[in-house]
Amino acid sequence: MLEAFALSDQGCVRANNEDYCLVKPELGLYVLADGMGGARAGERASQLAVETVAEVVQRAQSRDSDVVQKAVAEANRRVAEAAQSDPALEGMGTTLVVALETDEGLFIASVGDSRAYLLDDRGFRAITSDQTWVNEVGRPLGLDEASLRNHPMRHVLTMAIGASAPLTVNYYCVPLKVGALILISSDGLHGVLDADRIERILRGGPYAWTLEDACRRLIGAAKEAGGPDNITVILARMPG
Repeated sequence: MLEAFALSDQGCVRANNEDYCLVKPELGLYVLADGMGGARAGERASQLAVETVAEVVQRAQSRDSDVVQKAVAEANRRVAEAAQSDPALEGMGTTLVVALETDEGLFIASVGDSRAYLLDDRGFRAITSDQTWVNEVGRPLGLDEASLRNHPMRHVLTMAIGASAPLTVNYYCVPLKVGALILISSDGLHGVLDADRIERILRGGPYAWTLEDACRRLIGAAKEAGGPDNITVILARMPG
């Protein structure tokens, strides 16, 4: 069982927090969603998606990749159904990262631009790939990073729970070594702090600080950099 801690913050600009996360080490389950939509629709989408995933995993007889796939599909169905049934929720959607401990390792499903990272003896690196215009269109077109950072399409998702039909989900399986650290974050963190800055904070922390301390330091750094979006962080570590 992984040690884990999660923390979410409204940030410095937004009037509400549309991120939602859940950590259930007893199930080996770690989930994060970053909602979008008018009024409170983003909050509704992210909470509904996360709670649906937890419900499906809780009911499952086994903990494997099939359960994650079923949970994501059911979350997508429920968010889309809720948006269609209530005009106030029309157009809502959410990113989603689901990580589940299985016999093969940590099985991860990803939709949108929330991310999972791994820090181990091979270094710090992203596990997931963003489903965004920048990543799937801009970079293949050959646009340089400076242009992409200021492009008017830079915040556009190509895929989201409840708002994309058909849904494409990216899946990953990560073998976990003793001492390995998993970071799951909304773009309020990795959209503000670059990977080098995040790694420096983590390397200064989890082995000397608690996971809670490390989460607070990451969120504090994002807020010091302006905190333009909601910021959510999950840290999970293989003990040893």
